[in-house]
Amino acid sequence: MPLLRSVFIALSRNRLLRSFSERSAVGRRMSSRFVAGMEIGDALRVAAAVNRQGMAVTLDSLGESVTSEVEAHMAAEIYHQLLDSIAAQKLNANISVKLTQMGLELSPELAETIAEGLASHAGATANFDRIDMEDSSLTQVTLDIVRRLHARPALRGAIGIVIQSYLYRSQADIEQLLADGIRVRLCKGAYKEPDEVAFPRKADVDANYVRLSCLLLDSPIYHGLATHDEAMIAEAKSFARQHGIDPSRFEFQMLYGVRRDLQRSLVREGYNVRVYVPFGREWYPYFMRRLAERPANVLFLMRNFFRA
Repeated sequence: MPLLRSVFIALSRNRLLRSFSERSAVGRRMSSRFVAGMEIGDALRVAAAVNRQGMAVTLDSLGESVTSEVEAHMAAEIYHQLLDSIAAQKLNANISVKLTQMGLELSPELAETIAEGLASHAGATANFDRIDMEDSSLTQVTLDIVRRLHARPALRGAIGIVIQSYLYRSQADIEQLLADGIRVRLCKGAYKEPDEVAFPRKADVDANYVRLSCLLLDSPIYHGLATHDEAMIAEAKSFARQHGIDPSRFEFQMLYGVRRDLQRSLVREGYNVRVYVPFGREWYPYFMRRLAERPANVLFLMRNFFRA
């Protein structure tokens, strides 16, 4: 399986295949299992449907690594429209933003300014802006920006971050974030990283995930545990029960189109569940990373693609 993961990670960076896939009807059909649609309206309709099933939503306008300031502001405008629509439709939804989509690789100052505007808008509409984590070369600058913005009284509580359990540094990062009072989404990590910065063995990534999830659950801050791994979920449930942590103090987070059965089961058991709903025309890298993370997704697509 590590070989298959490496293949899909490599494919996620193939520009020719990405260009073909994002423009073809075949590619869009394949992606529809994991991507809500191409437009804002598609995402909002899916969010409303997920809400009706008793689950919250995080909306993600797909895209990363813009090449101009104009593109960065255009990407941000989609999120501003989302925040207004969420408020108008009274949806139980927030937003998730990649800083490279806000111009981080052009100018960290530009990305921080745009992120500040989004966090301010989120706060003004009683919402929340999660800053996503990208590859390890961007971990520190992402943490620095989130910590600076959260330190501003007007933005406190309106912005959070993602931490990846496959990085060696993540426990120290979480300890600092908890000291700052910042909400965390914990995931395992979806990028190909060198052994110098990340655990190469899945067992070590999983063990670190359990350690970090216990740190988060034991804090008074509301966090999200993003996993489809039933063993990880069972560990979190057990820790919460043993330490008298009420299920209302945290949430499980899962991807749109992945383990819907498990999502519904957790809701029936009384746990908070949030579904990460991506949308947009630049879906290809995200789609390939989902296939890399979970080989069962590949089998699912093969079984269902030619069904009427």
